Amino acid sequence: MRSEHTSAVAPPGVAGLKALPPLSLYVHIPWCVKKCPYCDFNSHEARGEAPERDYVQALIADLELALPQIWGRRVYSVFFGGGTPSLFSARAIEELLNAFRARLNLAADAEITLEANPGTFESAKFRDYRNGGINRLSIGIQSFDAAKLQALGRIHNGDEARRAIGIAQAHFDNINLDLMYALPQQTLREAEQDIDSAVAFGTGHVSAYQLTLEPNTLFHRHPPPLPDAELAADMQDMIEARLAGAGFLNYETSAFAQPGRECRHNLNYWRYGDYLGIGAGAHSKLSFPDRMLRQMRHKQPRAYLQNTADGSPLQAEHTVLRKDLGFEFMMNALRLSGGFEVALFAERTGLALAAVEQPLQEAARRGLIRRDHVRIAPTKRGQRFLNDLLQLFLPPGGSDSSSA
Repeated sequence: MRSEHTSAVAPPGVAGLKALPPLSLYVHIPWCVKKCPYCDFNSHEARGEAPERDYVQALIADLELALPQIWGRRVYSVFFGGGTPSLFSARAIEELLNAFRARLNLAADAEITLEANPGTFESAKFRDYRNGGINRLSIGIQSFDAAKLQALGRIHNGDEARRAIGIAQAHFDNINLDLMYALPQQTLREAEQDIDSAVAFGTGHVSAYQLTLEPNTLFHRHPPPLPDAELAADMQDMIEARLAGAGFLNYETSAFAQPGRECRHNLNYWRYGDYLGIGAGAHSKLSFPDRMLRQMRHKQPRAYLQNTADGSPLQAEHTVLRKDLGFEFMMNALRLSGGFEVALFAERTGLALAAVEQPLQEAARRGLIRRDHVRIAPTKRGQRFLNDLLQLFLPPGGSDSSSA
Protein backbone atom coordinates (compact mmCIF):
# COMPACT_ATOMS: atom_id res chain seq x y z
CA MET A 1 0.00 0.00 0.00
CA ARG A 2 1.43 3.36 -0.99
CA SER A 3 1.48 6.44 1.16
CA GLU A 4 -1.29 8.99 0.76
CA HIS A 5 -1.38 10.95 -2.48
CA THR A 6 -2.72 14.49 -2.39
CA SER A 7 -3.75 16.85 -5.15
CA ALA A 8 -0.62 18.90 -4.45
CA VAL A 9 1.67 16.13 -5.67
CA ALA A 10 -0.49 14.01 -7.94
CA PRO A 11 -3.22 14.46 -10.54
CA PRO A 12 -6.73 14.41 -9.13
CA GLY A 13 -8.66 11.17 -9.19
CA VAL A 14 -12.33 11.24 -10.10
CA ALA A 15 -13.16 14.01 -12.55
CA GLY A 16 -16.63 14.37 -11.09
CA LEU A 17 -19.21 11.73 -10.22
CA LYS A 18 -22.83 12.62 -10.88
CA ALA A 19 -23.91 10.17 -8.18
CA LEU A 20 -22.09 8.06 -5.62
CA PRO A 21 -22.15 4.28 -6.19
CA PRO A 22 -23.91 1.80 -3.91
CA LEU A 23 -22.19 1.19 -0.57
CA SER A 24 -21.50 -2.10 1.22
CA LEU A 25 -19.98 -2.87 4.61
CA TYR A 26 -17.29 -5.52 5.07
CA VAL A 27 -16.42 -6.75 8.58
CA HIS A 28 -13.19 -8.72 9.05
CA ILE A 29 -12.87 -11.19 11.91
CA PRO A 30 -9.28 -12.43 11.66
CA TRP A 31 -9.15 -15.49 13.91
CA CYS A 32 -9.47 -19.12 12.91
CA VAL A 33 -9.02 -22.45 14.67
CA LYS A 34 -6.09 -23.39 12.44
CA LYS A 35 -4.24 -21.58 9.65
CA CYS A 36 -4.66 -23.57 6.43
CA PRO A 37 -1.41 -24.14 4.47
CA TYR A 38 -2.84 -22.57 1.27
CA CYS A 39 -4.38 -19.49 2.90
CA ASP A 40 -2.92 -16.04 2.23
CA PHE A 41 -5.77 -14.11 3.84
CA ASN A 42 -5.25 -12.02 6.95
CA SER A 43 -6.10 -14.84 9.33
CA HIS A 44 -4.48 -15.84 12.63
CA GLU A 45 -4.80 -18.97 14.73
CA ALA A 46 -6.73 -18.27 17.91
CA ARG A 47 -4.39 -19.43 20.63
CA GLY A 48 -6.90 -19.78 23.41
CA GLU A 49 -10.05 -17.69 23.30
CA ALA A 50 -10.23 -14.91 20.72
CA PRO A 51 -10.76 -11.49 22.39
CA GLU A 52 -14.38 -11.33 21.27
CA ARG A 53 -15.54 -8.61 23.68
CA ASP A 54 -12.65 -6.24 22.94
CA TYR A 55 -12.87 -6.83 19.21
CA VAL A 56 -16.61 -6.12 19.04
CA GLN A 57 -16.04 -2.82 20.81
CA ALA A 58 -13.15 -2.01 18.45
CA LEU A 59 -15.31 -2.69 15.38
CA ILE A 60 -18.01 -0.36 16.68
CA ALA A 61 -15.41 2.34 17.43
CA ASP A 62 -13.88 1.83 13.98
CA LEU A 63 -17.26 2.33 12.34
CA GLU A 64 -17.96 5.46 14.37
CA LEU A 65 -14.62 6.96 13.30
CA ALA A 66 -15.52 6.28 9.66
CA LEU A 67 -19.06 7.68 9.80
CA PRO A 68 -18.17 11.19 8.56
CA GLN A 69 -16.95 9.67 5.29
CA ILE A 70 -20.20 7.80 4.58
CA TRP A 71 -22.76 9.89 6.45
CA GLY A 72 -26.28 9.53 5.09
CA ARG A 73 -25.41 6.90 2.48
CA ARG A 74 -27.52 3.76 2.36
CA VAL A 75 -25.75 0.43 2.96
CA TYR A 76 -27.07 -2.39 0.80
CA SER A 77 -25.11 -5.38 2.09
CA VAL A 78 -22.99 -6.52 5.03
CA PHE A 79 -20.40 -9.30 4.82
CA PHE A 80 -18.65 -10.91 7.80
CA GLY A 81 -15.44 -12.45 6.44
CA GLY A 82 -12.25 -13.83 7.89
CA GLY A 83 -10.61 -15.87 9.29
CA THR A 84 -13.60 -17.74 10.63
CA PRO A 85 -16.38 -15.34 11.68
CA SER A 86 -18.42 -18.28 13.01
CA LEU A 87 -15.90 -18.53 15.87
CA PHE A 88 -17.72 -15.52 17.34
CA SER A 89 -20.87 -16.09 19.33
CA ALA A 90 -24.29 -15.34 17.91
CA ARG A 91 -24.67 -12.76 20.68
CA ALA A 92 -21.58 -10.89 19.46
CA ILE A 93 -22.76 -10.89 15.84
CA GLU A 94 -26.21 -9.68 16.89
CA GLU A 95 -24.65 -6.91 18.98
CA LEU A 96 -22.66 -5.76 15.95
CA LEU A 97 -25.69 -5.81 13.66
CA ASN A 98 -27.68 -3.80 16.20
CA ALA A 99 -24.82 -1.28 16.38
CA PHE A 100 -24.73 -1.07 12.57
CA ARG A 101 -28.48 -0.46 12.36
CA ALA A 102 -28.24 2.28 14.99
CA ARG A 103 -25.47 4.12 13.14
CA LEU A 104 -26.03 3.37 9.46
CA ASN A 105 -28.80 3.77 6.93
CA LEU A 106 -28.99 0.01 6.47
CA ALA A 107 -31.44 -1.05 3.76
CA ALA A 108 -34.41 -3.00 5.09
CA ASP A 109 -33.71 -5.81 2.62
CA ALA A 110 -29.91 -5.76 3.03
CA GLU A 111 -28.11 -8.99 2.27
CA ILE A 112 -26.16 -9.94 5.43
CA THR A 113 -23.65 -12.76 4.93
CA LEU A 114 -21.59 -14.71 7.48
CA GLU A 115 -18.71 -16.97 6.47
CA ALA A 116 -18.68 -20.22 8.41
CA ASN A 117 -16.38 -23.20 8.81
CA PRO A 118 -18.02 -26.66 9.05
CA GLY A 119 -15.83 -27.36 12.08
CA THR A 120 -17.66 -24.65 14.06
CA PHE A 121 -21.27 -25.71 13.39
CA GLU A 122 -23.77 -26.09 16.21
CA SER A 123 -27.49 -26.12 15.43
CA ALA A 124 -28.54 -23.72 18.20
CA LYS A 125 -25.73 -21.31 17.36
CA PHE A 126 -26.74 -21.05 13.72
CA ARG A 127 -30.40 -20.69 14.64
CA ASP A 128 -29.35 -17.75 16.78
CA TYR A 129 -27.27 -16.26 13.93
CA ARG A 130 -30.43 -16.31 11.81
CA ASN A 131 -32.55 -14.79 14.57
CA GLY A 132 -29.89 -12.12 15.11
CA GLY A 133 -30.10 -10.88 11.52
CA ILE A 134 -27.79 -13.00 9.36
CA ASN A 135 -29.75 -13.95 6.22
CA ARG A 136 -27.06 -15.54 4.04
CA LEU A 137 -24.47 -18.16 4.95
CA SER A 138 -21.24 -18.97 3.09
CA ILE A 139 -19.80 -22.33 4.12
CA GLY A 140 -16.15 -23.19 3.51
CA ILE A 141 -16.59 -26.81 2.42
CA GLN A 142 -13.58 -26.99 0.01
CA SER A 143 -14.10 -30.73 -0.53
CA PHE A 144 -16.21 -33.64 0.69
CA ASP A 145 -13.26 -36.05 0.43
CA ALA A 146 -11.64 -36.79 3.80
CA ALA A 147 -8.17 -37.33 2.33
CA LYS A 148 -8.31 -34.08 0.36
CA LEU A 149 -9.52 -32.15 3.41
CA GLN A 150 -6.64 -33.56 5.42
CA ALA A 151 -4.18 -32.54 2.68
CA LEU A 152 -5.65 -29.01 2.80
CA GLY A 153 -5.21 -28.82 6.56
CA ARG A 154 -8.93 -28.39 7.19
CA ILE A 155 -10.33 -29.08 10.66
CA HIS A 156 -13.45 -30.88 9.36
CA ASN A 157 -14.06 -34.10 7.46
CA GLY A 158 -16.57 -34.97 4.75
CA ASP A 159 -19.27 -36.15 7.18
CA GLU A 160 -18.95 -32.91 9.17
CA ALA A 161 -19.24 -30.93 5.94
CA ARG A 162 -22.50 -32.71 5.07
CA ARG A 163 -23.83 -32.27 8.60
CA ALA A 164 -22.98 -28.54 8.50
CA ILE A 165 -24.94 -28.05 5.28
CA GLY A 166 -27.92 -29.84 6.80
CA ILE A 167 -27.83 -27.58 9.86
CA ALA A 168 -27.51 -24.51 7.65
CA GLN A 169 -30.49 -25.53 5.52
CA ALA A 170 -32.64 -25.89 8.64
CA HIS A 171 -32.20 -22.17 9.33
CA PHE A 172 -31.20 -20.44 6.07
CA ASP A 173 -32.60 -20.44 2.56
CA ASN A 174 -29.72 -18.44 1.04
CA ILE A 175 -26.51 -20.50 1.23
CA ASN A 176 -23.22 -20.54 -0.65
CA LEU A 177 -20.91 -23.55 -0.70
CA ASP A 178 -17.21 -22.81 -1.25
CA LEU A 179 -15.35 -25.57 -3.11
CA MET A 180 -11.81 -25.90 -4.39
CA TYR A 181 -10.46 -28.01 -7.24
CA ALA A 182 -7.05 -29.06 -8.58
CA LEU A 183 -6.29 -30.28 -5.06
CA PRO A 184 -3.21 -32.34 -4.16
CA GLN A 185 -3.27 -35.55 -6.25
CA GLN A 186 -6.92 -34.96 -7.17
CA THR A 187 -8.32 -36.85 -10.15
CA LEU A 188 -10.99 -35.60 -12.52
CA ARG A 189 -13.41 -38.15 -11.08
CA GLU A 190 -12.77 -36.94 -7.52
CA ALA A 191 -13.39 -33.32 -8.55
CA GLU A 192 -16.57 -34.48 -10.26
CA GLN A 193 -17.76 -36.23 -7.11
CA ASP A 194 -17.21 -33.05 -5.09
CA ILE A 195 -19.23 -30.87 -7.44
CA ASP A 196 -22.00 -33.47 -7.74
CA SER A 197 -22.22 -33.68 -3.95
CA ALA A 198 -22.56 -29.90 -3.73
CA VAL A 199 -25.27 -29.80 -6.40
CA ALA A 200 -27.22 -32.56 -4.65
CA PHE A 201 -27.80 -30.33 -1.61
CA GLY A 202 -29.79 -27.86 -3.72
CA THR A 203 -28.25 -24.65 -2.42
CA GLY A 204 -28.59 -21.56 -4.58
CA HIS A 205 -24.94 -20.59 -4.88
CA VAL A 206 -21.62 -22.40 -5.38
CA SER A 207 -18.14 -20.88 -5.55
CA ALA A 208 -15.45 -23.03 -7.16
CA TYR A 209 -11.83 -21.91 -6.93
CA GLN A 210 -8.73 -23.52 -8.33
CA LEU A 211 -6.13 -24.13 -5.64
CA THR A 212 -3.17 -21.88 -6.33
CA LEU A 213 0.16 -21.57 -4.52
CA GLU A 214 0.13 -18.08 -3.05
CA PRO A 215 3.27 -16.35 -1.71
CA ASN A 216 3.79 -16.38 2.06
CA THR A 217 1.92 -19.66 2.53
CA LEU A 218 3.15 -23.06 3.68
CA PHE A 219 2.12 -24.59 0.34
CA HIS A 220 4.24 -22.01 -1.50
CA ARG A 221 7.28 -22.96 0.58
CA HIS A 222 6.57 -26.70 0.38
CA PRO A 223 4.44 -27.31 -2.76
CA PRO A 224 2.20 -30.38 -2.68
CA PRO A 225 1.76 -32.55 -5.81
CA LEU A 226 -0.94 -30.72 -7.76
CA PRO A 227 -2.67 -31.68 -11.04
CA ASP A 228 -0.99 -30.27 -14.13
CA ALA A 229 -2.44 -27.32 -16.05
CA GLU A 230 -4.22 -29.53 -18.58
CA LEU A 231 -5.97 -31.59 -15.92
CA ALA A 232 -6.89 -28.44 -13.97
CA ALA A 233 -8.44 -27.00 -17.14
CA ASP A 234 -10.41 -30.23 -17.64
CA MET A 235 -11.69 -29.90 -14.08
CA GLN A 236 -12.77 -26.33 -14.73
CA ASP A 237 -14.61 -27.37 -17.90
CA MET A 238 -16.31 -30.21 -16.04
CA ILE A 239 -17.40 -27.94 -13.16
CA GLU A 240 -18.84 -25.35 -15.53
CA ALA A 241 -20.73 -28.02 -17.47
CA ARG A 242 -22.02 -29.81 -14.37
CA LEU A 243 -23.27 -26.61 -12.75
CA ALA A 244 -24.80 -25.31 -15.98
CA GLY A 245 -26.67 -28.60 -16.31
CA ALA A 246 -28.04 -28.08 -12.80
CA GLY A 247 -29.35 -24.60 -13.68
CA PHE A 248 -26.51 -22.51 -12.27
CA LEU A 249 -25.34 -19.38 -14.07
CA ASN A 250 -21.57 -18.82 -14.12
CA TYR A 251 -22.04 -15.11 -13.52
CA GLU A 252 -18.47 -14.39 -12.34
CA THR A 253 -15.11 -16.08 -12.83
CA SER A 254 -15.52 -18.49 -9.89
CA ALA A 255 -19.15 -17.87 -8.86
CA PHE A 256 -22.20 -19.87 -9.90
CA ALA A 257 -25.78 -19.11 -8.87
CA GLN A 258 -29.33 -20.13 -9.47
CA PRO A 259 -31.24 -17.18 -10.99
CA GLY A 260 -31.76 -14.51 -8.34
CA ARG A 261 -29.24 -16.03 -5.92
CA GLU A 262 -26.18 -14.07 -7.04
CA CYS A 263 -24.18 -12.61 -4.13
CA ARG A 264 -25.25 -8.97 -4.02
CA HIS A 265 -22.29 -7.97 -1.86
CA ASN A 266 -19.73 -9.34 -4.30
CA LEU A 267 -21.63 -7.97 -7.28
CA ASN A 268 -21.15 -4.53 -5.78
CA TYR A 269 -17.38 -5.10 -5.73
CA TRP A 270 -17.34 -6.28 -9.33
CA ARG A 271 -19.46 -3.36 -10.50
CA TYR A 272 -16.92 -1.00 -8.90
CA GLY A 273 -19.24 0.01 -6.10
CA ASP A 274 -18.05 1.39 -2.78
CA TYR A 275 -17.34 -0.54 0.39
CA LEU A 276 -16.29 0.38 3.89
CA GLY A 277 -14.10 -2.29 5.46
CA ILE A 278 -13.72 -2.42 9.24
CA GLY A 279 -11.62 -4.82 11.27
CA ALA A 280 -7.99 -5.93 11.16
CA GLY A 281 -6.51 -5.54 7.68
CA ALA A 282 -9.84 -4.62 6.08
CA HIS A 283 -9.76 -2.61 2.86
CA SER A 284 -12.14 0.18 1.83
CA LYS A 285 -12.96 1.94 -1.43
CA LEU A 286 -14.88 5.16 -0.86
CA SER A 287 -16.00 7.63 -3.52
CA PHE A 288 -16.59 11.34 -3.14
CA PRO A 289 -17.71 13.83 -5.81
CA ASP A 290 -14.11 14.82 -6.55
CA ARG A 291 -11.95 11.88 -5.46
CA MET A 292 -11.80 8.19 -4.62
CA LEU A 293 -10.01 6.81 -1.57
CA ARG A 294 -8.58 3.38 -0.83
CA GLN A 295 -7.84 2.54 2.79
CA MET A 296 -6.40 -0.34 4.79
CA ARG A 297 -6.82 -0.92 8.53
CA HIS A 298 -3.93 -2.10 10.68
CA LYS A 299 -3.37 -5.73 9.74
CA GLN A 300 -2.16 -7.38 12.94
CA PRO A 301 -5.09 -7.89 15.35
CA ARG A 302 -3.16 -6.57 18.36
CA ALA A 303 -2.04 -3.47 16.46
CA TYR A 304 -5.59 -2.96 15.18
CA LEU A 305 -7.07 -3.14 18.67
CA GLN A 306 -4.49 -0.73 20.10
CA ASN A 307 -4.63 1.81 17.26
CA THR A 308 -8.42 1.77 17.12
CA ALA A 309 -8.53 2.43 20.86
CA ASP A 310 -6.25 5.41 20.14
CA GLY A 311 -8.63 6.65 17.43
CA SER A 312 -6.47 5.73 14.43
CA PRO A 313 -7.46 2.36 12.89
CA LEU A 314 -6.07 3.27 9.45
CA GLN A 315 -2.64 1.94 8.54
CA ALA A 316 -2.68 3.46 5.04
CA GLU A 317 -4.82 5.62 2.79
CA HIS A 318 -4.36 6.93 -0.72
CA THR A 319 -6.30 8.65 -3.46
CA VAL A 320 -6.84 6.56 -6.57
CA LEU A 321 -5.09 8.38 -9.39
CA ARG A 322 -7.00 9.28 -12.52
CA LYS A 323 -4.66 7.14 -14.63
CA ASP A 324 -5.58 4.05 -12.57
CA LEU A 325 -9.36 4.35 -12.69
CA GLY A 326 -9.83 2.58 -16.02
CA PHE A 327 -7.70 -0.38 -14.98
CA GLU A 328 -9.35 -0.64 -11.56
CA PHE A 329 -12.81 -0.62 -13.11
CA MET A 330 -11.93 -3.27 -15.71
CA MET A 331 -10.12 -5.43 -13.14
CA ASN A 332 -13.48 -5.84 -11.41
CA ALA A 333 -16.14 -5.54 -14.12
CA LEU A 334 -14.50 -7.91 -16.60
CA ARG A 335 -14.70 -10.71 -14.02
CA LEU A 336 -18.44 -10.73 -14.70
CA SER A 337 -19.50 -13.11 -17.45
CA GLY A 338 -22.11 -10.60 -18.59
CA GLY A 339 -19.66 -7.72 -18.42
CA PHE A 340 -21.07 -4.25 -17.85
CA GLU A 341 -23.31 -1.67 -19.45
CA VAL A 342 -21.28 0.96 -21.27
CA ALA A 343 -22.82 3.78 -19.23
CA LEU A 344 -21.57 2.22 -15.98
CA PHE A 345 -17.95 3.05 -16.81
CA ALA A 346 -18.54 6.82 -16.74
CA GLU A 347 -20.97 6.50 -13.83
CA ARG A 348 -18.41 4.78 -11.58
CA THR A 349 -15.15 6.42 -12.74
CA GLY A 350 -16.14 9.91 -13.88
CA LEU A 351 -14.27 9.23 -17.14
CA ALA A 352 -15.49 9.00 -20.71
CA LEU A 353 -15.17 5.56 -22.28
CA ALA A 354 -12.72 7.15 -24.73
CA ALA A 355 -10.14 6.97 -21.91
CA VAL A 356 -9.89 3.20 -22.50
CA GLU A 357 -10.83 3.04 -26.16
CA GLN A 358 -7.41 1.92 -27.38
CA PRO A 359 -7.16 -1.13 -25.07
CA LEU A 360 -10.82 -1.95 -25.79
CA GLN A 361 -10.08 -2.04 -29.49
CA GLU A 362 -7.03 -4.25 -28.93
CA ALA A 363 -9.05 -6.59 -26.67
CA ALA A 364 -11.74 -6.89 -29.34
CA ARG A 365 -9.10 -7.52 -32.03
CA ARG A 366 -7.70 -10.39 -29.96
CA GLY A 367 -11.14 -11.87 -29.42
CA LEU A 368 -11.05 -11.24 -25.66
CA ILE A 369 -14.19 -9.07 -25.45
CA ARG A 370 -17.44 -8.57 -27.32
CA ARG A 371 -18.95 -5.10 -27.42
CA ASP A 372 -21.75 -3.02 -28.83
CA HIS A 373 -23.14 0.39 -27.97
CA VAL A 374 -24.90 -1.00 -24.88
CA ARG A 375 -22.62 -3.61 -23.27
CA ILE A 376 -19.00 -4.78 -23.05
CA ALA A 377 -18.30 -8.32 -21.87
CA PRO A 378 -15.47 -10.86 -21.92
CA THR A 379 -15.70 -13.64 -24.46
CA LYS A 380 -15.12 -17.21 -23.36
CA ARG A 381 -11.52 -16.72 -24.45
CA GLY A 382 -11.34 -13.49 -22.44
CA GLN A 383 -12.60 -15.30 -19.34
CA ARG A 384 -9.98 -18.03 -19.72
CA PHE A 385 -7.19 -15.53 -20.30
CA LEU A 386 -8.44 -12.85 -17.93
CA ASN A 387 -4.98 -11.74 -16.81
CA ASP A 388 -3.96 -11.16 -20.43
CA LEU A 389 -7.13 -9.16 -20.97
CA LEU A 390 -6.63 -6.99 -17.88
CA GLN A 391 -3.00 -6.25 -18.69
CA LEU A 392 -4.18 -4.34 -21.75
CA PHE A 393 -5.72 -1.73 -19.43
CA LEU A 394 -2.66 -1.21 -17.23
CA PRO A 395 -1.58 2.44 -17.41
CA PRO A 396 1.97 3.24 -18.60
CA GLY A 397 4.36 2.61 -15.72
CA GLY A 398 1.87 0.29 -13.98
CA SER A 399 -0.85 0.98 -11.45
CA ASP A 400 -0.34 2.81 -8.15
CA SER A 401 -3.55 1.36 -6.76
CA SER A 402 -3.94 -1.61 -4.45
CA SER A 403 -6.78 -4.04 -4.98
CA ALA A 404 -8.98 -5.07 -2.07
